[in-house]
Amino acid sequence: MVDLTREMADLMSALGRPQSASGRALMFVSACGGEGVSTVAREYARCEAAFAKKPVWLVDADLAQQGQMRALTEDPERFGPPGALSQATPDGSVFFTVTPPGRQTDAHYLVARPFLGRRLWVTRFRHLNLAPDQKARIFDRTTYWKALRQHAQTIVVDAPSVARSTIALQLAPLMDGVIMVVSEGEGDIQARIDLKNDIEQVGGRVLGMVYNNASRIVGGAVRRPLGRLAAL
Repeated sequence: MVDLTREMADLMSALGRPQSASGRALMFVSACGGEGVSTVAREYARCEAAFAKKPVWLVDADLAQQGQMRALTEDPERFGPPGALSQATPDGSVFFTVTPPGRQTDAHYLVARPFLGRRLWVTRFRHLNLAPDQKARIFDRTTYWKALRQHAQTIVVDAPSVARSTIALQLAPLMDGVIMVVSEGEGDIQARIDLKNDIEQVGGRVLGMVYNNASRIVGGAVRRPLGRLAAL
């Protein structure tokens, strides 16, 4: 298991604390697959949950490939024993819709499990419960994020890479900030520049960049790395 505690502490310091009584939603995303977004999002959620006054929620927004809940469950030394499954929505809303509709509501397909003594909750979309003719897509006209903010200090959203899905661009305007994840020395530089521009064009706010597999983390008010990326 990769230990990013030190790096995530630096990122937490750079991002600061939520400035309002309600929580904030931060999305982690990369331009291409294999950059370590899920690992970084999971480690950030774990580190923030250790100090949070309210629970931290880790939302697995990859509707096609769910993995966060399994990863936490398989590492009890790091995340503690898992709690019981429960509903993952405070008001019955969710951030996706299933079509064609079935007998169950959309909320039935989203569950959550607590870890770290209920300080960290992680979601799972029950994609295996879909009928053969059913599909799920992101629904942006939802009260889900507003409702969940009332119960969380921070919502950490793990989004699939934009090379594989448009989910991140659909969710970006609904987030309080976006953190890009980059594996230093790998990947398509132009794709990363395009991702930053695309996020801002849809109304998202890029807060910073995490250099995964590198010796430093940059985020929050530190803007130089984003400028550096755009200049490459």
